[in-house]
Amino acid sequence: MNESGFIDLHTHSSCSDGTFTPTELARYAAEKGLAAFALTDHDTVDGLSEAAMAASACGLEFVPGIEFSTEYQSRDIHIVGLDIHPEQADFSRKLLDFQKSRDERNAEMLERLRTIGGFDLTEEELRAAYGQDTVLTRAHFGRMLFEKGYVSSISEAFDRYLGDRCPCFVPRKKTAPEEAVGLILAAGGIPVLAHPLLYGMGADRLTELTLKLKNAGLKALEALYSTYTARDENQMRRLARQTGLQISGGSDFHGKNKPFIDLGSGRGNLKIPYEILEQLRKNTLERR
Repeated sequence: MNESGFIDLHTHSSCSDGTFTPTELARYAAEKGLAAFALTDHDTVDGLSEAAMAASACGLEFVPGIEFSTEYQSRDIHIVGLDIHPEQADFSRKLLDFQKSRDERNAEMLERLRTIGGFDLTEEELRAAYGQDTVLTRAHFGRMLFEKGYVSSISEAFDRYLGDRCPCFVPRKKTAPEEAVGLILAAGGIPVLAHPLLYGMGADRLTELTLKLKNAGLKALEALYSTYTARDENQMRRLARQTGLQISGGSDFHGKNKPFIDLGSGRGNLKIPYEILEQLRKNTLERR
């Protein structure tokens, strides 16, 4: 294992809304020369075993993870879990609840796409195209609308039909971020507040949320992220210091679904040293 290199602690595979299979993701991480990577698919752990085996075959360290979609003050807040043990019973049961909620929401969105948009789109063809066990998301809907020629781009699909304020959008029942933090802790993992600046909160509200989650057991926040400027990174590092949290980082790689974000390097300048993973683990163990 190359423990002096760079890592990526926020990636997605075809088991949620990425386009690389877990095996392809591990091989690409090895090709990119990463020392370690985490698979953090949305609300599912289905790809972890495959990714772990592929990473081992590549001589690459693998970090099992997840990304929970939660809601706070009508905002979509994401909590990443690293080094999780997904076999934990409460964790497994809650995942089934998340998946059921997502399935119900997807069925209603498909109905709206058919009745409001006039699009011939079914769950069966989505699963045939993207995998029977894939956690279907709006990204898959947008991609299928584009591939069938209903829209000129995936962006248009979101702008006109799938975005939060669009006619075919259906909000999904979400848990509170504190509950996601607790689930990750129960699974032996490290809870991380994902990409805090993307939530569009002012500094005071973001600090309030961060402290609230720290009291629930949050261990870190993403201070290194693909879209961050140097100023953004410095702001997040200050927030981590002020709230007594560790820092984490990741590209949020989705393959072709986010074509300008590359694994490990984001938009070209992202560099996350292995020491960040070491510190996350060290400080988490010391505080337990």
